[in-house]
Order: sequence, then structure tokens, then C-alpha cells
Amino acid sequence: MFSGIVQAVGRIARVAPHGDGQRIVIDAGSLEAADVAIGESIAVAGCCLTLVGIDAGALAFDVSAETLRCTVGLEPAREVNLERSLRLSDRIGGHLVSGHVDGVGVVARFEPVAAGEASHLLEIDAPAPLARFIAAKGSITVYGVSLTVNAVDGPRFAVNLIPHTLAVTTLGRLAVGARVNLEVDMLARYVERLLQRPVP
Repeated sequence: MFSGIVQAVGRIARVAPHGDGQRIVIDAGSLEAADVAIGESIAVAGCCLTLVGIDAGALAFDVSAETLRCTVGLEPAREVNLERSLRLSDRIGGHLVSGHVDGVGVVARFEPVAAGEASHLLEIDAPAPLARFIAAKGSITVYGVSLTVNAVDGPRFAVNLIPHTLAVTTLGRLAVGARVNLEVDMLARYVERLLQRPVP
């Protein structure tokens, strides 16, 4: 479980075939990794991955074919947002995030909120099946970053990125047409399930 508060930006150093998927090695950047352990879950670009190796600050993960099928952003030399899993005593600064990517959205607009402003407006077209889970003033995770939805228009939603978010995550490198990992608020999924007709 994560909170969507990015702790560091790493860079994918190596990618190699491994089983039905790939093994990726990430230079962890400034991630506090003194006590990381094999088997630990770390969110990489919003995707929960299991740590399988540690070598001089580089972290290795095995990524299955299924994970590669439903996510983006795990290519060589790519910068990735990193977050270690929550401890029971941690503050939840964002919202509860599972690290299970629900789909891939496409950036439709990315520009300063107004001339001379440092904050940016980000609009993303979500896959149609996810649109019903996205609500104004609700939460969404974009590449592992917990964000508040400002507006929704069909499958398109808008968020505001403050200068701090742009500086400490990979979101500042986005451009129109970029594909991004999305995770909808898990509470919305549970509400949908409760509202469905009972299973016979």
C-alpha cells in the first residue's frame, strides 16, 4: 500500500528479458534505501513491483508480461517516480494507493495555468471504462503521484500541478500525447461493487 507521495525520481539503467517478462534495474537516485530488503514492494511509475536485487544503490525488479501489457514508462533510460510502501505508523499525505495500474491515459493538454504562472494545468483522456470512477474533487494517481481531480468532462479530467510536484516528480517532463499510468481511487471501485446486483 502506498500514498502517492513520490519519494525520489530514479532512472532505469538496464532492461533485460527474464522469463515471460523483463528484469529492470533502476538507479534509485535519492531514495532512502539504507534499510530496503529483498521482497519489499516499491511503486515504480505508479506500478507496485517486488524488489528482487540490490547492488550499490541500484534496485532490480522482475516485471511480468501482464504488467508490461497494461503499463507504460518502464523503458531503458526512462526516469521513474519511486515510493516505498507505507508503514502502519506513516502519515498518508496523498490517498490510499495500491500500485495496481488500472489503465493508460493520454495527455491532452499541459500548459501553465496562466501567463507567468508556475503551476500547470494537466488534462488527461482516460480509457472509457475508467471514466466512471473519476470524480471532481476526488483522487487519482498519475504515474504514482496522488492528485486531486479539479474537473471532469466525459473521459477527460483535469488536475493542477503545483511547482513542488513538477520539481520532485517526472510529471514536469510530460507533453501532449504522452501516455501515463493511471490508478483510480480504490474506494470508487468498492462503491461500484456494492451497487452491483448481488451475485447469485
